[in-house]
Amino acid sequence: MIPMIVDTHTHLFVEEFADDFEATVERARAAGVQKLFMPNIDGTTIDALLEACRKFPGVCYPMLGLHPTSVTESFRDDLRTMEVLLRQPNPYIAIGEVGLDLYWDTTYRREQMEAFDTQIRWALEYDLPLVIHSRKAFAELMECLEPYRHTPLRGIFHSFTGDDGDVSAWLSFDNFLLGINGVVTFKKAVLPAVLKSRVPLERLVVETDSPYLAPVPHRGGRNESAYVKDVLQKVADIYEVPLEEAARVTTENALRMFRIARS
Repeated sequence: MIPMIVDTHTHLFVEEFADDFEATVERARAAGVQKLFMPNIDGTTIDALLEACRKFPGVCYPMLGLHPTSVTESFRDDLRTMEVLLRQPNPYIAIGEVGLDLYWDTTYRREQMEAFDTQIRWALEYDLPLVIHSRKAFAELMECLEPYRHTPLRGIFHSFTGDDGDVSAWLSFDNFLLGINGVVTFKKAVLPAVLKSRVPLERLVVETDSPYLAPVPHRGGRNESAYVKDVLQKVADIYEVPLEEAARVTTENALRMFRIARS
């Protein structure tokens, strides 16, 4: 029997799942994925996120944060709205999805860095893990994180690909884990070799980033949380351990990071 699996990063509340959200969650549960951690995107997605989690208490768990690609000149207003929610009794298990994304556009580079710093401070203030998105922004991300190196800050570097910066720099933040998704199954991915040679299994969690980055054999289609089992199988193959062991270790890592009880 496969131990509990946790999808630590899935956006099942977005419009791509509007017609079959409940069925998608049930497919995940049938595949052994018993907990789904859901990062927010921006102010427009909070209601849908919370409604999704209300439908499956103890299965779907919400995070709160402003995604870097949603940062514009009005980002301070967006953050003020979110901070009001944080100051009230709330269900959020993490600050996420936050970080830096300079892949398509660097117009709001300064604003992204300021927004990220604000949300780092939220994570510390509310003792929540930080779920970090980073794309073509390695140097800037390290610049933002370095002042907090010797604090209790903890979290996940989401969608780790192994080709952005030195893996030792990521791992030097002792309280952070690496989120591994469908990229690890892609034919030309460098990630399997990086993981095998540089990263202990105890530093990993698995995720889908649904509806994006579907793993092989589903690549090119809509991703969903049930497919995290394909990611987990690839991780087990890389580390040459049974699927059950990969599930046990990555689930323990996830539950410990998010301080979620096994149930």
